Amino acid sequence: MTEPTTASIAGLLADTSPYLSCDDCFDRIDEYVERRLDEPGYEDLAMQTHLAGCGACADEALALQELLDQRPGP
Repeated sequence: MTEPTTASIAGLLADTSPYLSCDDCFDRIDEYVERRLDEPGYEDLAMQTHLAGCGACADEALALQELLDQRPGP
């Protein structure tokens, strides 16, 4: 049996309010990542809270960010 990591324990214990489901997150993730790239000060508390506690959605957001970072500039 694998021992839990500090990060996985923190994710399980994270305060998840305001609550956002993975389905809700998936519906909003494209806009969230694009806005974060275009407006570095942009905040969405529900998304940030969900991504801090959900590794799968956080991985998806990171992959999308990396993909968008490769876009040709203006």
